[in-house]
Amino acid sequence: MSTPTANLETLPRSLQIALALGLVALLVFPFVGSEFYAQMVARMMILAIFAMSLDLLQGVTGLVSLGHAAFFGLAGYALAFLTPANEPVSLWISLPLAVLTSAAAALVIGFFVVRTHGIYFIMVTMAFAQMVFYLFFDNKALGGSDGLYVNFKPDATLLGFKPFDLNHKLTFYYFTLVCLVGVYFFLRRVLFSPFGQALAGIRVNEHRMRAMGFGSFGYKLAAFTLAGALAGLAGYLWGVQTGYINPELMGFHMSAHAIMMVILGGMGNFAGAIVGAFAFEYLLHVFKDLPTVGVVKLGKHWQLWMGIFIVLIVIFAPRGLLGLLQKWMQRKP
Repeated sequence: MSTPTANLETLPRSLQIALALGLVALLVFPFVGSEFYAQMVARMMILAIFAMSLDLLQGVTGLVSLGHAAFFGLAGYALAFLTPANEPVSLWISLPLAVLTSAAAALVIGFFVVRTHGIYFIMVTMAFAQMVFYLFFDNKALGGSDGLYVNFKPDATLLGFKPFDLNHKLTFYYFTLVCLVGVYFFLRRVLFSPFGQALAGIRVNEHRMRAMGFGSFGYKLAAFTLAGALAGLAGYLWGVQTGYINPELMGFHMSAHAIMMVILGGMGNFAGAIVGAFAFEYLLHVFKDLPTVGVVKLGKHWQLWMGIFIVLIVIFAPRGLLGLLQKWMQRKP
């Protein structure tokens, strides 16, 4: 599983065409779908950015984090604190500051957690995330358990010129799509750079990389910080869309959902993280809307059906839905 093909890092032409068609579908969707579903797709795109940020750790570097949602929520809180009570904040100021807040937190936390390995890394990341969660949950000055409202969407005015208005839902949809595509191509560039190949080497055999002279601590810390920054971008967009931030965005369940998205789509390839995020959110609504059979409310137990589905994917499609799609397309005449 150390070769590029094993993790689908090199996309076959058939998958490239399928992803291109998916991008075209996202471009035209607001004109063929209702406003409600367009906002749902925008939310899926935000979660896809979040899933890609985790895939940089989990699929590329081999670091499974159960605390990645902390950086997602921190950026949202940064937006809430930066937004004045009676006017919008500048997009060009708040967005970099929110992302830098998450990156700084990831740098500090990563300085301690990347020294650990295996199950210890998983538990320490979860412990730090819970610390951040309860810092906001138990502190009324930070919003407490009720969270905070973002009363105004950021203003995109720059030097007296306003190129777009995020108050328009269609504009926000395409702004999110641009962020999604930008993050994808950025991470693909990172994946095939010397830095990305070093991260892949650490995933395969960290001891051998150290013997070859690579400082694994620095590489893992850089990956952890970059992943936290990109998770912050997703959290910022979430706050802009929903207008509300609460500690649950930093909780264990949010991190677990991101892990399931990465597994569902296929680890080690950022297109898989996108597919996994869209599939996870779609299945979430499908399972929640299941009917009541007799006295059993099937939709109430959506976590059970989602868990069963993830287990089946791991058993029968270990490379996720993207690998399953590749296998299906190869069998077609």
